[in-house]
Amino acid sequence: MAVNTDSPAVPAAIQPQLPAYGLQVVAFIGFLALSAAAWALASIPIILNSRGWFAAAANAPWMPPGWMFRSTWMALYAGVAVAAWLVWRRGAMVRGTLAGYAAQLLLNAAWPLTFFGLFPVFGTAALWAALAVICALAVSLAFLTLRFGPANAAAGLLVLPYLSWVVFSASLNLYAALHN
Repeated sequence: MAVNTDSPAVPAAIQPQLPAYGLQVVAFIGFLALSAAAWALASIPIILNSRGWFAAAANAPWMPPGWMFRSTWMALYAGVAVAAWLVWRRGAMVRGTLAGYAAQLLLNAAWPLTFFGLFPVFGTAALWAALAVICALAVSLAFLTLRFGPANAAAGLLVLPYLSWVVFSASLNLYAALHN
């Protein structure tokens, strides 16, 4: 009778170990702080110009009230921070994924600077430049959704409202560029 001398079966996919609890808390706070800093930085040109040229500008008929923008952006920044943290916990916040995450933060901070801050200097050209920035932001968010989703399904889903809001905001930007 033959004896089975094969080694025991090794699971095909071994779950990666999660970082220590304390490190997870620090990372979570760090992602939230990074998003809050990006939100605060992006708010500066909006605050400085919302009562100036923008108050007299032609805006799209579907433009929501200002308070909705502030609360929506805060929620979206918090959502992307949680998404990034979920991906980081899986050890997947590396290379292209990390670059995509950094790109969306930079592009999101660049858009209000371009749209609100540069209009007094460059006029309508700034609005067209801002449209290019927000379209690049939408592309970076689509990329991020595709990178986050396989690492953590909830993280991929958390980026979708952000992407939707950016596409909506791009429609407002386009209207402003065409009518100002």
